[in-house]
Amino acid sequence: METSVHTKFDTSVILPELAKESLEPHVNLRPKNFDEYPGQERICENLKVYTQAAKLRGKMLDHCLFHGPPGLGKTTLAGIIADTMGCLIKVTSGPVIERAADLMGILASIEPRTILFIDEIHRLPANVEEILYSAMEDMRLDILIGQGPTARTVKFDLPPFCIIGATTRAGSISAPLRDRFGIQEHLDYYTPEALTKILLRSATIMNAHIKKDAAYLLSKRCRGTPRIANQLLKRILDFALVSHKSIIDCEIVNLSLERLGVDSEGLSLMDREFLKIMSDRYQGGPVGLDAISAALNEEKSTLEDVYEPYLVYRGFILRTARGRMLSESGKKHLQNSFVTL
Repeated sequence: METSVHTKFDTSVILPELAKESLEPHVNLRPKNFDEYPGQERICENLKVYTQAAKLRGKMLDHCLFHGPPGLGKTTLAGIIADTMGCLIKVTSGPVIERAADLMGILASIEPRTILFIDEIHRLPANVEEILYSAMEDMRLDILIGQGPTARTVKFDLPPFCIIGATTRAGSISAPLRDRFGIQEHLDYYTPEALTKILLRSATIMNAHIKKDAAYLLSKRCRGTPRIANQLLKRILDFALVSHKSIIDCEIVNLSLERLGVDSEGLSLMDREFLKIMSDRYQGGPVGLDAISAALNEEKSTLEDVYEPYLVYRGFILRTARGRMLSESGKKHLQNSFVTL
């Protein structure tokens, strides 16, 4: 039987296990509790203590701020905390809340023992942040009614609630807002061992079979990020399905990642283009991110939030006072990275 990833799709021989997963593309892979959440053990152990203490006191958990690169599980942690506390959870994001009235409407309608999760909280406008100060510290809203000499402030008491903020840019949050979060945790990139556990669990949920050595091989090419690990796993299942392979092994992992343009260090085509622009056009730097953004025809914020953090983490790019510089390891990897698509 032909096993190449180029095999023509044949619906008459679809394997039941993989076919079932293909019918459920939106299966929920998020962990439900702290014990199912590997890779951030210190944070989870601390949160277990905080949530247990809050329940013993009969109080709400203190406000939490989770920061770190995208895809590391900040939203998932908020959901786990809500389940652990037995609370309702309302989800919104900074860009959605454009006016103070938007946030006041959300807070005024909040029910007792609710967790309000605000993703990308660093993007809240300054006038909206000011509404949060009294809400977080005094559990009340100060509403200004009227204008001029007749204006008056009405205090509106809020029920017990908790705000969980998530951000990829903790430094962009104003100090007064940041200081009102009693619990602040930084999520870092995951180790291959932790990602292997995540991949094995995800494969089980999707009714797929992946060998442990194949899961470990894949984990080393996931940029230390669970979201990317699960995305790559789904794409590998696609390649396995059309190749009639019932078990995901190292061979299909390597073939699939080659087709996807993911190299041995987990760098994508855009990552390598990032390094190549620095090497070829700017002789390794120093170069500003604006120049790289223009050369790649990509938004500066996308490069800064999505691509650059991992390249800096791996030591391929150095941030200096004069701009970004390509490191020796970055040059070496660029020279040795040949992916045939």
